[in-house]
Amino acid sequence: MTTPRSAALERLAYTLAAPVLAVAPNTYPDSPVNQVVQLAGIAGVGGWFLAAKSDEPGAGRKILRWSPLVLAAAVDVAAGHTGGFGPYWMDGLLAVGWAAAGYLVMPFSRHTRRRHRPALAAPAPLPAPAEVFEEPVVPDDGADLLTRDARVLWEQAGMPGRTHIVKATRHPGMQHDMTILLRASETGRPITGLTEAVVAAPFGVHSSDVVLAEVAIQPGRQGGPGWMEARITPDANQRRRTKPTDQERWTDRIGSPKGGAPGSELVHKTRDDARGVTFYRGKMADSTETPRIDLAKVCRALGLPEDDSCVFVLIDGSEFLISAFDEPPLSQIFSATRELLTPDAKGMYVCGFTITGQPVKTMVYQHDKNAPAHGLTLGVSRSGKTQFFAINMAAQSLDGQVVWLGTVRKDEKTTVLGKYIDRQGSNALWMARSLRAAKALCEIRAEMPWPHDGQPHDYKPGDTRCPYRQLNVYGDEFMTAAQDADFGEFIQKDGEDLTVTGLKYGIGFNPAGQSPFAHNGFSTEMKDNLRQNSRPVIFNMGSPGATRKAAEGTMENAYDVPTIPARYSRSEGSAIERAMRGEADPENGVSTGGVAVIVLDNGRAVLMRSLYADFDTDLAHLFPDEVNRLTDYEVSELEKRGLWFDWNEPVRPGEFWPEPDEDDEGESRSRRRGGKGGGGGGRSSKGGGRRSEQVASPRQALEAIKSLTDA
Repeated sequence: MTTPRSAALERLAYTLAAPVLAVAPNTYPDSPVNQVVQLAGIAGVGGWFLAAKSDEPGAGRKILRWSPLVLAAAVDVAAGHTGGFGPYWMDGLLAVGWAAAGYLVMPFSRHTRRRHRPALAAPAPLPAPAEVFEEPVVPDDGADLLTRDARVLWEQAGMPGRTHIVKATRHPGMQHDMTILLRASETGRPITGLTEAVVAAPFGVHSSDVVLAEVAIQPGRQGGPGWMEARITPDANQRRRTKPTDQERWTDRIGSPKGGAPGSELVHKTRDDARGVTFYRGKMADSTETPRIDLAKVCRALGLPEDDSCVFVLIDGSEFLISAFDEPPLSQIFSATRELLTPDAKGMYVCGFTITGQPVKTMVYQHDKNAPAHGLTLGVSRSGKTQFFAINMAAQSLDGQVVWLGTVRKDEKTTVLGKYIDRQGSNALWMARSLRAAKALCEIRAEMPWPHDGQPHDYKPGDTRCPYRQLNVYGDEFMTAAQDADFGEFIQKDGEDLTVTGLKYGIGFNPAGQSPFAHNGFSTEMKDNLRQNSRPVIFNMGSPGATRKAAEGTMENAYDVPTIPARYSRSEGSAIERAMRGEADPENGVSTGGVAVIVLDNGRAVLMRSLYADFDTDLAHLFPDEVNRLTDYEVSELEKRGLWFDWNEPVRPGEFWPEPDEDDEGESRSRRRGGKGGGGGGRSSKGGGRRSEQVASPRQALEAIKSLTDA
């Protein structure tokens, strides 16, 4: 074995220095050699002191490093103080011992080789052998055959992510599906750089068949970033792609980020064979989120036709319900019966049914507010407004209330209803007279004494001591009547006053028409009072957009409004194939008459089918046996004011405006419209002419222009 060069030089130095240490002190006491040796010894003592005082490791090695200098100085001093070479040649023996100790210990050369050991000289450099990957030795932990086979594949792949397979577990009933538990090879290092593709490659599966998940900390097993679980499921994914379960289909196609209800989960799917409907109940995975549902996407994902009016959605907070019917549910007819229309103790009765078969209730009076109820019914012609009037009037009559019905034009249904209510008329003049009389009743009832104490009181629904009945005034096609050239101004003004003040005196106003907006006869004050004191009912307004706008106009907050199409139609076959063959689309539409959106007290809009009253039959089974009417006192007070007579009569002289002057026929129409009328229903003007009246609306401006033209 070749001796390192540093060791050979150090040994040579000890050999040459030993005779000098023995001879120099005895032969040349004053030689500078002795002084150099002694100074070197002093330096060595200083090195000892510093090494002993330092807190750093390796103090013993430093003391050993300085020991040859200190011992050499000791030998020199000892040789200088002995006579000659001392007894038994002691100076020579000490020098030889010092050289022998240094020859064997070699403190300087060993210290320098600690961090830097030059390679030994070799005859010729040999080519470096190829680098061999040293596999970590894993002790036998008694793993099963599946785990050992998985480890073999994992090790052949180069231990991806510098991880080790702890355990592999086969999924029940599957041939290739398993879950492997991984941990980092180095303790305390997190697993990084591990992806689905990296895990899939050793096992020969697609990356979509691998799912990585964190490992929860369990008793007896660690977790955290240094552990990871990989689920390898090629068999399950193959079945999921071909025959998915309801939960899997929902997760993949509906609850996915690009699905019809992103972020949602399927709670359960149920089937009601009796009603022919399938319910899909879902909820948001994050309960703080609001469902965002694209019904067309949901239908396509579930394999349902999306345009046949058989699929509906109901949202309640973070949960929602999708109802898929076999047949259009709102095409079903729900006949009205006296049992359904009889109000309960809180003034509520069933006015229709929702798509899920739930009864929908509305009110004949407001039990919580201790006041009557207004009514607001909207819809185009033939949408079902008069049908709803019939059941609403029947419920009010069954509760002992008085009903007046005014329309713009006469028709069959309103004439039939006139048989079962107190009064009914079919022109704008009749409606103006009814509103004027109802407004006067507010004054009469305000002074009408109650029998128990002889003092007047505000109306209280259900109070048997009340001396009068609740009065409900209907104005069908109210917007048209409010724009009547002769009586529209009186209808709009008295209707607005009745809406504001009528509730105190047991009078509810029920207008109906095709728009709830100010430019069609509704002031903002009137609409707000109707909205807050009724459950608005909106039938088909001509288009889904118009229906939604009308419903939002009656809601305090714009919630989701259901859609009412013009007709419900089932989708038959492929529209593309019919187009390619040149065939006509099937005509299988079902009318949506009677289908309405009702705005409940909490502002939520619900789609319902109102009860059906067959006007081709006798409606007596829906109404009470006797018609409810005003009291004799109320009638006599109205007669005193000249407001109680046959309202179908022509306009009486001075009833709404003063008679024109005989010598000024040119301004007669202007005076007739602008003068002060009798009976409490007219308006005053300066000079009796319309031209001097203050213009407060576009309609009044138009009337003023017409008056100027006539003049």
